Amino acid sequence: MPFPRSSGILLHPTSFPGRYGIGDLGLEAYKFVDFLARSGQQLWQILPLGPTGFGNSPYMCFSAMAGNPLLISPDVLKDQGLLSEDDLRDIPDFPLDHIDFEQVIAWKIPVLRKACENFKHKASPIQQKEFEGFCRGKANWLEDYTLFMALLDTQGTTTWTEWPEELRKRKPEVLEHWRLQLTDEIFFHKFLQFEFFRQWSELKLYANEQNIQIIGDIPIYVAHNSADVWAHPENFMLDPETGEATEVAGVPPDYFSATGQLWGNPIYNWNYLQSTRFHWWVRRVRENLAHADLIRIDHFRGLESYWSVPAGEETAINGKWVKAPGYALFETIREELGTLPIIAEDLGYIDQPVLDLRDHFGFPGMKILHFAFGSDANNAYLPFNVVPNSVIYTGTHDNNTTIGWYYQDASDYERDRVQKYLGCNGPHGIAWDFIRLAMSSVAHQAIIPLQDVFNLGSDARMNTPSKADGNWDWRYRSEALTEEYSNRLREMVMIYGRYKG
Repeated sequence: MPFPRSSGILLHPTSFPGRYGIGDLGLEAYKFVDFLARSGQQLWQILPLGPTGFGNSPYMCFSAMAGNPLLISPDVLKDQGLLSEDDLRDIPDFPLDHIDFEQVIAWKIPVLRKACENFKHKASPIQQKEFEGFCRGKANWLEDYTLFMALLDTQGTTTWTEWPEELRKRKPEVLEHWRLQLTDEIFFHKFLQFEFFRQWSELKLYANEQNIQIIGDIPIYVAHNSADVWAHPENFMLDPETGEATEVAGVPPDYFSATGQLWGNPIYNWNYLQSTRFHWWVRRVRENLAHADLIRIDHFRGLESYWSVPAGEETAINGKWVKAPGYALFETIREELGTLPIIAEDLGYIDQPVLDLRDHFGFPGMKILHFAFGSDANNAYLPFNVVPNSVIYTGTHDNNTTIGWYYQDASDYERDRVQKYLGCNGPHGIAWDFIRLAMSSVAHQAIIPLQDVFNLGSDARMNTPSKADGNWDWRYRSEALTEEYSNRLREMVMIYGRYKG
């Protein structure tokens, strides 16, 4: 579906400032929403909100439905009477500009456990009913997820494929035994999900009341070590005895990597999924639309054809393209859910069948200005070649910042093309020149990473694809949200017709 002309900011909640080592859904989140409103922005794009595992990537989560407990605000818990001032007194000396995930987890999980114990004994009748209602309403994924997390905590292994066979294969009597054994741990994980979604829902409501819509993000694949794969192995290409993947996901060599990207996620068993009218996918989209106003589908091209790599390969080079039932999938989702407010991440190797699938359903695609200057005037990412039904970005979470790209990654040819295209440098530098290009384009939506608003270099990059660690940890400081930046953004949206007062 086409969207009205507007603009917004790309920022994941982990990047908020605050004294607890990681961004959360407390006061700083509301300050950011206020900044968006003052700046005339109508969109806030986030990364996936799920509970992250090894590597801390929001694209490799323990669940496609659950929320990340590390985003729960301790201050909000204190306001509810679930934590005391003493509980929040001895806070480690967390770094201000990045996240030390191990340090955050070591401090925050015990604090969340204390809040859970207080909830058990102090929750009001209304809170208890809200909790019970949440657990009933989300039972179709919450029961499996909370048991899965409790088992991960107690089995002494890092992945479910190392569990005893009767747990791997989910023998009903064994599952019931462990549910009884792990009652307290399961309750803890249910509490975390209840509190995460309560805090998130309040923040989303606050944003919506200020005419700001949230763009969520659905990774096309799920992590192998996830509740989704353990609880529904039939949906994936797995060895039925070991649970290990027989085919894994990735992409062929591209702009980001000469050997491609070997993600390692298990490939879907599309024949089985189609026989169920894509029940799991429909439920997944429904859950995401309950917590976001629009959703970006990451690696959209994999829903037309996907790169399948035999398990055991060390790179993605030896994969092959396999057709996916994208038309049937989206027709079914539309029949079940109605209008689809979906943005297609159509980057990388894209052929005509992918464009046909995208355009058949009217999904806007993505245009990245960092990709616009490596060839001639026919480059599809140049602002004058962009079609209206698209979303234009200076860069995404997988790109360098614009300053980092221009001064470190761009070729001499690209820098020369940029200078000739712009004609001159603006007063605020290359990042704001690119912001102006995005805002002035005919694309219905323009999204700017907050790092570009702040004129930051490569040290503020969010993710480097194919780099195993050191990603996802950038944070800004509260004082960075200045009136100067707000006024500049507001002026831009007024000049280029993206403001709806």
